[in-house]
Amino acid sequence: QVQLVESGGGLVQAGGSLRLSCAASGRIFSIYVMGWYRQVPGKQRELVATITTAGNTAYADSVKGRFTISRDNAKNTVFLQMNSLKPEDTAVYYCKVVVSTAPSVHWGQGTQVTVSS
Repeated sequence: QVQLVESGGGLVQAGGSLRLSCAASGRIFSIYVMGWYRQVPGKQRELVATITTAGNTAYADSVKGRFTISRDNAKNTVFLQMNSLKPEDTAVYYCKVVVSTAPSVHWGQGTQVTVSS
């Protein structure tokens, strides 16, 4: 089994910053992709950013230039640095990892990010 522990969410004013962390543990041989998604009530979960083992990144257009994803492969941890936060960034943020063994997809429990105007 793979466990994901997220941290770093909270309440921040518009223009502020937060840093999310997600640490993976358990039966992990290799992690292919780590990423962050977010969801607001009544809407589908959407991709925020992903990063591969090689460090290749992808971002949603809405967060480009404001959010930075990074990872520590030695610690199986992924980070999301969120700057210039906007009220529309308010959501529950979920960590997702894709590993080499089945079941390959794992989700964190989610962490609330609230940006006040």
